[in-house]
Amino acid sequence: MPDIHAPGSVGLVTPTVMHFDQPLELECHRVLPAYELIYETYGTLNADASNAVLICHALSGHHHAAGYHSEQDKRPGWWDSCIGPGKPIDTNRFFVVSLNNLGGCHGSTGPASINPDNGQPWGPDFPMVTVKDWVNSQARLADRLGIRTWAAVIGGSLGGMQALQWAIDYPDRVGHAAVIASASKLSAQNIAFNEVARQSILTDPNFHGGRYYLHDTYPRQGLILARMVGHITYLSDDAMRAKFGRDLRSGRFHFGFDVEFQVESYLRHQGETFSRHFDANTYLLMTKALDYFDPARDFNDSLDQAVAQARCPFLVVSFTSDWRFAPERSEEIVRALMAVGRDVSYAEVDTDKGHDAFLLDIPEYTRLFGAWMRRIANDLEARA
Repeated sequence: MPDIHAPGSVGLVTPTVMHFDQPLELECHRVLPAYELIYETYGTLNADASNAVLICHALSGHHHAAGYHSEQDKRPGWWDSCIGPGKPIDTNRFFVVSLNNLGGCHGSTGPASINPDNGQPWGPDFPMVTVKDWVNSQARLADRLGIRTWAAVIGGSLGGMQALQWAIDYPDRVGHAAVIASASKLSAQNIAFNEVARQSILTDPNFHGGRYYLHDTYPRQGLILARMVGHITYLSDDAMRAKFGRDLRSGRFHFGFDVEFQVESYLRHQGETFSRHFDANTYLLMTKALDYFDPARDFNDSLDQAVAQARCPFLVVSFTSDWRFAPERSEEIVRALMAVGRDVSYAEVDTDKGHDAFLLDIPEYTRLFGAWMRRIANDLEARA
């Protein structure tokens, strides 16, 4: 049983759903006539709404970033290590907003939602959404919450891409941006991994062209394989060696294709668990949003010109063992920001935890991230 009332926890939280009737024009040239966003908040918005922080989630993330939904919850939100009283994103000083993106499967409008045109789940008819679309929908949520300017927009991995897009598209609405374990665009290798994951879903006999909701089934095996492929890329070779080595479950070979090594058991468990709570159509959409992200395309393929639109100070963080978004990818962003004279702090954290390090309580990472956030809070409070 978790200690919901422990120091540093935001405790019990309740999500809120916001409905939007204003049509949203999407980059794919389609229009979403109406939609809902589910979000959570932690902390208290101050009188001039200047202490708001937006948390952008990664591929499989959602609105539940910190705290617990009930006394029976076994695990807190996905970024509970960084959000709470006294933590790097200190909820004694900041008002934190975390939402589930459009196309998601945890409460915001997505493929599993009902299409008002036919009364059936959207499925494959749900429009393709991009990072830019998400940012535009998040800006509307900010408007409804009375937040003109975010003190900081923060995200890791796909969330870091959203933070970068925010700074480019809404420079006067972002006080600071933190881009963690991310990149300005995917490499061919990353797109290849995403395509393998998508093909595992698309070729599952239970996919039914994305209309599996109508067949009372879902592409379980495809989702399991997709998650297994993804999970391998989230860990480093050193982390996998330290955690599993070549350990056998039963201590001997069985000369068959059932699970024998501990790492096989772990991946199958992760895949099975993921397949039970994540929607396959959402997985397809989210990976395509990753593939499409490239803000430089709107600026003659110049990342320098793209980030020149931003005016806020940046924090960019990478991790030495992250081979999904290697430190070199973060350094590309840093070089572009420096080339156009923007204020940027960069840290490469030495760890063997791989890409998922951005979610973990790693002392060096926690200290530098916390120090950066404290400076923001101190400046805000000094101006109050």
